[in-house]
Amino acid sequence: MADGVVPHFQNDRGIEMIEVGAKEFQCIGARPPFDHPHVFLDMGHETEIVCPYCSTLYRFNPKLDAGAAEPADCVWTPKAA
Repeated sequence: MADGVVPHFQNDRGIEMIEVGAKEFQCIGARPPFDHPHVFLDMGHETEIVCPYCSTLYRFNPKLDAGAAEPADCVWTPKAA
């Protein structure tokens, strides 16, 4: 993802699995101020990965745009400093 912004995803609702359109992204857990350390996850050749902090299962869905998720409210956009 060196060619753009790394997507960030969150799981406020505590759902088991989130479909994402990127194989490289950051998981933040819940939205701030209840977030965990923002961890970079890279699926590599796999299609699923589990966040080591919050245990959210992320599954790659090639039909989604790189910054999109299903459910859509799991996308998080960092505020500019």
